[in-house]
Amino acid sequence: MTNFQALFLDIDGTILQPDDTMQDSTKTAVKLMKEKGLEVFLATGRPLHEIADIGETLKINSFIGYNGALAIYNGQNIVKSPMSPELVDLYIKIAVEKGNELILYTSSHNLLSNPDNEVTKQFCKKFHLRSNKQYTEDQRANILGITVTNLKEEDIHLYENFPDIHLSQVNIEGFRHSYDVISDKVNKGMAIGTILSRLNIDTKDAIAFGDGMNDKEMLSVVGEGFAMGNAHENLFAYAKHRTTSVTDSGIYNGLKMLGLIEE
Repeated sequence: MTNFQALFLDIDGTILQPDDTMQDSTKTAVKLMKEKGLEVFLATGRPLHEIADIGETLKINSFIGYNGALAIYNGQNIVKSPMSPELVDLYIKIAVEKGNELILYTSSHNLLSNPDNEVTKQFCKKFHLRSNKQYTEDQRANILGITVTNLKEEDIHLYENFPDIHLSQVNIEGFRHSYDVISDKVNKGMAIGTILSRLNIDTKDAIAFGDGMNDKEMLSVVGEGFAMGNAHENLFAYAKHRTTSVTDSGIYNGLKMLGLIEE
């Protein structure tokens, strides 16, 4: 029998419902896994300085943020991989030319290419981005992640025309014009691999839940990868299991499938 030791949970669309609330079943599932001794991580594209309240609610102290660019285990940095300053410069140039907006994330702030833009304001409101500043070039070496908003599908290739880079559409209704910048070398899956190695946990003993295409590497690297019922249609190919939706106890039911929760 598999001895599960680690659980990785995406936030938006996996832990949080569309109205930003969390089901009691999700809280119960996390509590039960912690009681069983599993190491539980939040694994998100969000900046870590904006999710402290979610960690406190679930009593989770270990995180993967910025789609894998920063990973923290009980207060200790395990992974820290800033983006190339040259790539940041090129993205700023493309965004200006194409009328896109960028949200660039550092370890302490969200840097906005155009703070007064209405799309940017809506994005910040939806994802509870509060520590916001105007982007300035002197921050170019500190960028851990980027979201491109107000992006037309035909212009995606402009941001992907670089080695080992692809965009991942935000899987939230009303924000599908927004895309996270993902590196093939820096993503949730790579961060999980580093964490499991550091903690001496076999990949077969790790579980992950996600709903967006930025979760595909994460679901692929663990032994038991679950796509939520509400997941992006292309994510199911990367998941070993399909559970119910975020509004129908998806995490709880998935863990129940593995025999980790009994009723």
